[in-house]
Amino acid sequence: MEILATRILEGPNIYSYRPVIWIKLDIAQYEDVASKNISGFNEQLLDMLPGLSQHHCSRGKAGGFVERLTEGTYLAHIFEHTVLELQMLVGYDVKFGKTRSTGIPGMYNVIVGCRDAEVAKLAAYIALDLLQAALNQQPFDIEGNLARLLRLGEQRQLGPSTQAILAAAQARDIPATVYNEENLLMLGYGHRRQRVWATITGRTSAVASDLACDKQLTKRILEDNGVLVPYGFVAANADEAVMAARSIGGGVVVKPLTGNQGKGVTININHEAEVRRAYEDAGQYDQNVLVEEYIPGLQYRLCVVNGKLAAAAERIPAYVIGDGQHTVAQLVDIVNNDPDRGDGHGRALTKIKIDAVAIAVLAKQKFAPQSVPPKDKVIRIRDNANLSTGGTAVDITDIVHPVNVRLAERVAGLVGLDVAGIDVVAKDITQPIGRGNGAVIEVNAAPGIRMHHYPSAGKPRDVAASIIDYLFPDKSTGRIPLIAITGTNGKTTVTRMIAHIWRQAGYNVGMTTTDGIYINDECVMGGDTTGPNSARIVLGDSRVEVAVLETARGGIVRGGLAFDKCDIGIVTNITEDHLGQDGIETLADLAYIKSLIVETVRPGGFTLLNADDPYVNEMAARVRAEIIYFSVEPSNVIVRRHLGAGGKAFFTKDGVIYAASGAFARAILPVKEIPVTLGGIALHNLQNAIIAAAACYCAKVPIRYIRQGLSSFAQNRGRLNMLTLGDFRVCIDYGHNPAGYQALINTIRRMGARRLVGVIAAPGDRRDDVTVNVGRIAGQGFDHIYIKEDHDLRGRKPGETAALLRRGVFEAGFADDKVEVILTEVEAVKAALNNAQSGDLIVVFYETYDTVLNAINEFCEELKAADEPVETPYAEIVVAGAKMV
Repeated sequence: MEILATRILEGPNIYSYRPVIWIKLDIAQYEDVASKNISGFNEQLLDMLPGLSQHHCSRGKAGGFVERLTEGTYLAHIFEHTVLELQMLVGYDVKFGKTRSTGIPGMYNVIVGCRDAEVAKLAAYIALDLLQAALNQQPFDIEGNLARLLRLGEQRQLGPSTQAILAAAQARDIPATVYNEENLLMLGYGHRRQRVWATITGRTSAVASDLACDKQLTKRILEDNGVLVPYGFVAANADEAVMAARSIGGGVVVKPLTGNQGKGVTININHEAEVRRAYEDAGQYDQNVLVEEYIPGLQYRLCVVNGKLAAAAERIPAYVIGDGQHTVAQLVDIVNNDPDRGDGHGRALTKIKIDAVAIAVLAKQKFAPQSVPPKDKVIRIRDNANLSTGGTAVDITDIVHPVNVRLAERVAGLVGLDVAGIDVVAKDITQPIGRGNGAVIEVNAAPGIRMHHYPSAGKPRDVAASIIDYLFPDKSTGRIPLIAITGTNGKTTVTRMIAHIWRQAGYNVGMTTTDGIYINDECVMGGDTTGPNSARIVLGDSRVEVAVLETARGGIVRGGLAFDKCDIGIVTNITEDHLGQDGIETLADLAYIKSLIVETVRPGGFTLLNADDPYVNEMAARVRAEIIYFSVEPSNVIVRRHLGAGGKAFFTKDGVIYAASGAFARAILPVKEIPVTLGGIALHNLQNAIIAAAACYCAKVPIRYIRQGLSSFAQNRGRLNMLTLGDFRVCIDYGHNPAGYQALINTIRRMGARRLVGVIAAPGDRRDDVTVNVGRIAGQGFDHIYIKEDHDLRGRKPGETAALLRRGVFEAGFADDKVEVILTEVEAVKAALNNAQSGDLIVVFYETYDTVLNAINEFCEELKAADEPVETPYAEIVVAGAKMV
């Protein structure tokens, strides 16, 4: 067996609304071998993974999968369940799985739910090795491989502070992009997006953060503002540290000047040898070391968010309790066996470590790691109470004296931190901090909040929710209007129209199209950008106030969606295209793929469906939001029934676009005022205009901007672009499927041409019958035809696509002398221009828009050089197109 490819689908996809891993699996010679016929296989598999006995499978009950194994199931299906079980064994709650044949013997698509992409990939390869071992009756180190998987999961697991913030965001329905390895969250979309790195936010001042890292400078600022802080000095070497300690007198604290998490901190030491040793420990983290007076009392952390105290905790240094039998080191191991303790910050508590600092703390108590403390004797392992060094915390938020609350809030403001951890020492936190009752010890940027969420005693405090409330006030979800457009034809034009209308209303608009990603007029990435990665670029741009996303079949199939829900979902139509690709064989298959858009429209949103298209109409059963129908027919029966039931619809009647709700209808604007409809003869653009009007109307864009946008949308790059060259005209269009060809031919037939000339092509990856049909439609519509091929043959041999088109043209009864095959796009366009007759209308179905424009421009220059009259809409089209896009 072999894994040929893997892919992670992060958002809603055609398999599940949740993330999945897609695996292309080749089971080779085991294609027709059932599990019951493989000696010893089932027994070894269940022995290694006994949890498989709880899988329901298609039987809908625990043990269902074992029944399938016993009766005889096949390896691809077994592989699916093995990947699921491996993930569950290391703590990931995933249950979704699906296995489907690709139609090629031995090849399967296996889809399995996942929570972490890298963990799921490793689980897939471990599953492959495990099954190979079971097939060959060879030993397999299941424990070792599970340990590998667990280690990877822990490495990629968010820290508890970041995880708490993510959970708080998700509880508020705020979309999140997670960078696991860096503990970085991108919350919300577009201009509402907020960045959170641990507990540093996008609003945290860099100056304040750096200032908090310099403990001495922070103390100076606080002291200058009347805040009581420990007296101390900065030492650059051990001798200076000793001198500082002598100057201070009494017990001192030694710590790195710019350290964090309690690293290198030694507390309450009095002797020169201790100071020198403490300097060496602190010097591992910073050559400059802070020596300051020891303030007696209990250690507290006060967490301030946006100027208000969010939580307070007493921090208790790491300790063990003697039992008269075990050594200190053994007692530490026993404490560390607590499942809540882990390495680093991955769990609620951190494991206690016996290092040089711990040995020094033990020595002050006259103990060593090998000592056996008496029963019930409390042995401190650390003097500092950081959770990162094994400490614990007790919530004391409700008993902090109001003066101390105001002190913490003031200190955070003096340093300039929006989220701050204020460390104080006090004998009694219920009394004001002052002479004889403590001081402010440190101010921390990026404070850990797990002590507040998971205290060892007292009430948990949801500091993460306070941070989210600060970043997203007034119950904001961080979302922006998101409009997703899918269908076979018209997607790009509808996307551009909607974006143009929003721009008239004064919004910054991001859009994805087959022509590129645009933020307002700026193309930030060229090419066909209609997949999830392109959508993420728009949703991640801090300028974007409205996202209008063209969403194509390929992106949906191969990557799913970039968003979990949209406000408005649109399906323009379902017609013959892409059949034979990605397992799509029928129009019903194509409709199923594209229906994902309408399924993800949020409750309270709007789904716009084409009442003139039967395949789109069938999607209504999958919709959870309000359905809005649109039609170019004034008496469409579905529209009439929908309005009769009190629904909403958009349609044309007597040359006017109307918005209707029940018996009430409101005129939007006359069709003749929409330039791209050519006075109403371009029915496909009329439909596009109706859709754009409906989408913006539902989004509550004022009607004056809808009218203004549609009436000023005069040029649509690469779609029905008309040019006059001397005594003939040229139309440039992106039609590339049967419906697109037919719609354009229907339009140009009404434009009064003496002769219609087609420069035609078709994508090479379309099914033969579809390509032939394109040729047939062209043969029925044109008087002369030039057949070309795309530069990207998409797997075809040179001339192969052209031959299919030619066959279709002749099936339409076309004369042989009216057809020319010129494979390159430039030469075919030049031939059509050079052989143009007076009154001709040449229609170029392009692969590369700029290539066609350049060919036309060269022809124009030649005409001008020959002193022949040429109108100048070419230059106007290029400029207007650039402005529009």
